[in-house]
Amino acid sequence: MILKGQNFRILTLDGTKYKVIGMATGCTVNLNTNTDDASHKDITDMAAVPTVTSKSWSVSVDSLNVVDAAAMLTAIKNLTPFTLIWDETSTTDNQTPVASTAFARKGTAYLNDVTFTFDNRTNSTKQLQFAGSGPLESLSETPEITSIAVGSYTKGETVRLFLSDDNTNAPSKVIAAARTLSLHVSLTMESASTKDTPGDYDIQEPTGLSYDISTSALVRGSDTIEAGAPAGQALSNIETIYEGSAPVKWKIANVTGTNHRSADTTIVSGSAIVSQLTLNGPNRQAADYTCQLTGYGPYTV
Repeated sequence: MILKGQNFRILTLDGTKYKVIGMATGCTVNLNTNTDDASHKDITDMAAVPTVTSKSWSVSVDSLNVVDAAAMLTAIKNLTPFTLIWDETSTTDNQTPVASTAFARKGTAYLNDVTFTFDNRTNSTKQLQFAGSGPLESLSETPEITSIAVGSYTKGETVRLFLSDDNTNAPSKVIAAARTLSLHVSLTMESASTKDTPGDYDIQEPTGLSYDISTSALVRGSDTIEAGAPAGQALSNIETIYEGSAPVKWKIANVTGTNHRSADTTIVSGSAIVSQLTLNGPNRQAADYTCQLTGYGPYTV
């Protein structure tokens, strides 16, 4: 019988037990080999003769669970290594590894790239990418697991970006008439392998962190902003921030209240500069703009 995708899962070590990445919608494992052409004058044939010089691996997972955003953002910021397993899973929630499968593997990796997307009227998503560091090993026994409850969906309109006007005052104004929002964090990885490193697998170590925020909004929305609702940042305000060339404080937070403008729990915050602002005026369509902010200094979870 074929193996269906929902029964092929990625698990992470949590204490002494493993757990699946919840509400996953897809996963990919990449095993890569670097080679050198070893052909020389003593070989009369014209064909290349590649030899293996190093191996590397990576894992990516897409998920509808964003309630662990703080945990993932903390892990990538703190350069926390993960122990990963990929294996066939079973049981009603597809959470228990079979471990008797010949292809199951285990290894250490860094979360080196993560994107959280909070778009209007859609379920929020996250994309995780792990860079393997060191060798893989076969599973010799069935791992103990911690079962996780099926999570809940987070609607994108309930998570918003708040901006200040400068890098002094707290961010208190949402992006008015916003439609999309994404936060992307990335680690720069570098090979740390030396002649003392056994085997073919490359050792990867993080050397730097960067992040960016992207959002889009209508130039002028038609929503009725009810009396008492907090003020928002309009396009003219974003242009002023761009023209000032200085960092501003920001936060991404869950929102409540009238027009979804009142901040509730802050997920992550920091300072950023407006690195790109694009105004769009397509014929017979709503005029909108996209804004990208580049992180300035560390973020706070």
